[in-house]
Amino acid sequence: LLIGTSIGSSASIIPLAISAIPFVAKLFENSLMEVEHGKIETTLSLGASHLEVIKMMLLESLPSLVNNITITLISLIGYSAMAGALGAGGLGDLAIRIGYQSYRGDVLFYAVVVIIVLVQIIQSTGDYVVKRLRKHKY
Repeated sequence: LLIGTSIGSSASIIPLAISAIPFVAKLFENSLMEVEHGKIETTLSLGASHLEVIKMMLLESLPSLVNNITITLISLIGYSAMAGALGAGGLGDLAIRIGYQSYRGDVLFYAVVVIIVLVQIIQSTGDYVVKRLRKHKY
């Protein structure tokens, strides 16, 4: 009802976003909790403002935050493929409707391969960025 329809790809955006928000919040909380308490105390003792402490915490946890964004994107691809299988459109819908229900094994195979390749590209890019961030950190 928020976007004017209850079926299709547009209707799946709201539930996907709502399901991702607590997941992302918990991952980000874990990343920020990994920052050593001693670094926070040191930053405060040097006269830093609370905004500067937040900036330091974000910079210290940046590799972990990027890794968590990668995990979230991959999870959303999986969720969207499942939503597609339930009628929301996209690759999941293509795989089920044309590939499986029409007995077109080739379409099903290629849809699954595209999903896997997309996940691998996101994972490899995320790993590369995390590796670069960790290299520049030390």
